[in-house]
Amino acid sequence: MHTQNGGQIISNFLFDICNCKGDWTSQNFISSSIEEIKQKVGNKKAICALSGGVDSSVAAILVQQAIADNLICIHVDNGLMRKNESSSIMKMFQDNYHLNLISVDAEELFLERLKNIVDPEKKRKIIGNTFIEVFENEASKIADAEFLIQGTLYPDVIESVQVKGVSATIKTHHNVGGLPEKMNLKLIEPFRELFKDEVRAIGKELGLPDEFIGRHPFPGPGLAVRVLGDITKERLDILREADKIYIDEIKHAGIYNEIWQAFVVLLPVQSVGVMGDSRTYENVCALRAVTSLDGMTADWYRFDPEILEKISNRIIRDVKGINRIVYDISSKPPSTIEWE
Repeated sequence: MHTQNGGQIISNFLFDICNCKGDWTSQNFISSSIEEIKQKVGNKKAICALSGGVDSSVAAILVQQAIADNLICIHVDNGLMRKNESSSIMKMFQDNYHLNLISVDAEELFLERLKNIVDPEKKRKIIGNTFIEVFENEASKIADAEFLIQGTLYPDVIESVQVKGVSATIKTHHNVGGLPEKMNLKLIEPFRELFKDEVRAIGKELGLPDEFIGRHPFPGPGLAVRVLGDITKERLDILREADKIYIDEIKHAGIYNEIWQAFVVLLPVQSVGVMGDSRTYENVCALRAVTSLDGMTADWYRFDPEILEKISNRIIRDVKGINRIVYDISSKPPSTIEWE
């Protein structure tokens, strides 16, 4: 349960006791970041890890304003994206933005390395290492490429590292964990000290459309942390179909913008069901939807039961391989938003 009047308590501490000033603006951040990136990169080239999510996309547009054509954006299709996502990303940026954009098909490599891996931390480490390896391979083809741009946010850092004293690492984030000790590219993370709502404000200031800016967060490791247990192409495809139906129905109901994040999790559990006159023994999936301001804390979303019923019926009817749906009603803390 969140602290009553918690926002006012923090405000009193910051402005009345610490005498901080609430003068941060997205416009000031953009101006100072552009200048800082110009000074840091100079005439060298930088590669941006463009996943197509809000964070990496806003980072790409910001850095482009600083170094123009010296930014090369690389989208890695790791086989862990949502349905048709990689092709949609390429089309959007090629049609609407003048970015140097390269697409790398690395699905086979990622899935081979994730074969039979069920531990979530091992998954994240493998994905992080493979991600950097692919980028370093691409960087070797680009003269003067010295920098890697990533859209790491402050909550990613907080949940991934021990800041001071004794603290537990909650989980390794794709952008801040699983990296080799020695990288051939220097990291630039312009949003490392920002929260999601601040990055969205920056994206809006940079002219990105509201529909894109308002997209729900998507984890760096992609669907690998939403397929619990062994990752196979078949299980990923099942999850993709279910997730698309879920998001489509939320949008159709007009409640997408009320929810911070919504997604489907494919569980390593099967259950008995009945389809027509036949007995089935198929997968169980969980629906997750939360409300939040910054991702640090979150509460489960209270759906209208009729919407949940429609979502459940559609998934079970239309997605071969799923015969049972459950809804996650846990908050953060104690749970995290993602299951892994």
